[in-house]
Amino acid sequence: MHGLTARETALLRRLDTPVKVQAWLDAIPYNLEKGCETLRSPRRVMRDRTAHCAEAAFFAAAAFRVNGRPPLIADLEAVRDDDHVIAVYRERGRWGAVALSKFAGLRFRAPAYRTIRELALSYFEGYYNWDGERTLRAYSRPVDLTRFDRIAWMTSEEDLWPIVEHLAVVPHTRLLDRAAERALPRLDPRSYAAGLHGAPPP
Repeated sequence: MHGLTARETALLRRLDTPVKVQAWLDAIPYNLEKGCETLRSPRRVMRDRTAHCAEAAFFAAAAFRVNGRPPLIADLEAVRDDDHVIAVYRERGRWGAVALSKFAGLRFRAPAYRTIRELALSYFEGYYNWDGERTLRAYSRPVDLTRFDRIAWMTSEEDLWPIVEHLAVVPHTRLLDRAAERALPRLDPRSYAAGLHGAPPP
């Protein structure tokens, strides 16, 4: 199926709910390679048992696909910070997400959000940089990874740079106007510390 081995397919089929996908990702070490210099395919994530946010989103999308869901990801765009890639899904007309991050508030979302905008806004308070600035600014519409079947995104041994390059150029919708952005306060120390709960060492 989709170029996967029987063993790979069996693993992904066991992850037949977003909650199970998130639990599998939470159980593996976060990929701390400097500068996110890898963009592993789902096959490589299964083999290497490590992932950063984009690699985790690709993996989750593959699990979604094997279990009959569309393999959708979305990009959250930030300033003075890294973007965040999430795998998005829909249940009973509501959006949720599977995601991996060093920051506690940027992970799983239950399917409670009516729109992708609502889902993106749910990440706002937990999305901050090391200086305590709230940095989330925009979001993309969901991207269906079947458009990248030509590069065998589920099984490739090559890094999946074409997907990230695509996310960099797709339209993004702003969450705030300029005046609201300028007025944003820095995060308070307690919330800052809470967001780093369980984070791997820098």
